[in-house]
Amino acid sequence: MMDITQQLIAQKESGQKAFVPYIVAGAHGLDALEETILNLQSLGATALEIGIPYSDPVADGPVIRTVGGRALQNGVTLSSVLETVARLSDRVRIPLFFMTYVNTIFVYGIERFAKRCSEVGIRGVIIPDLPFEERGLVQEAFRTYEIANVPLVALTSDEERMAAIVREAEGFIYAVTINGVTGRQVEASATADHFATLQRLTDLPIYAGFGITTAEDVDAMNAQADGVIVGTAIVRALEEGQSEAIEALFGAKSLK
Repeated sequence: MMDITQQLIAQKESGQKAFVPYIVAGAHGLDALEETILNLQSLGATALEIGIPYSDPVADGPVIRTVGGRALQNGVTLSSVLETVARLSDRVRIPLFFMTYVNTIFVYGIERFAKRCSEVGIRGVIIPDLPFEERGLVQEAFRTYEIANVPLVALTSDEERMAAIVREAEGFIYAVTINGVTGRQVEASATADHFATLQRLTDLPIYAGFGITTAEDVDAMNAQADGVIVGTAIVRALEEGQSEAIEALFGAKSLK
């Protein structure tokens, strides 16, 4: 079992709910990326998901697509994000995860990518367009360098498929809470059975993601899951300079 998996399981067993913000790398330049990572860490983030800008982000809603497109126009690349993270390695105390698409990894070089992630302190990777059946494309390299391959589990997955996915998982389970792309509103009543099944199938932490936009959403999802991932609401608040909106999410009752 990877160290990051043990770390997150220990947090789950302590009863502390996880809060994982998602940000788009280079949305306001790479210098701002450093500042944003350190600021979210100081607010109390459990971990941080860093999205690598991509030209065809099939899992992302309009807010993240727009911001990611601007980052690409400004010349942000996987290599430049890796080097930015490397400069932060002595100041970051929380686990960092990348969210990226499989073609980005393939072009960079799968083993090269895993090795460099390990060197700069990336603990796991979320790849929304890599089907479970194709996990072997990255699995050997990721395991060699102890990079968790974090799976997404859709609401439409049946129990047999869920069981197969969680058996191979490391880090945590990314439980998708809506049918569609990021940015839509979550409905807690639609996810209860999904989370109950996952909790029965695995001891890994289960984090709810997609559609979580308010402190009330955070509390509703934390009643079912071990933590939440908040993307669009964080990205929008960063775009608008609304630090109070970010602080309100961190202030959810279930995180205290």
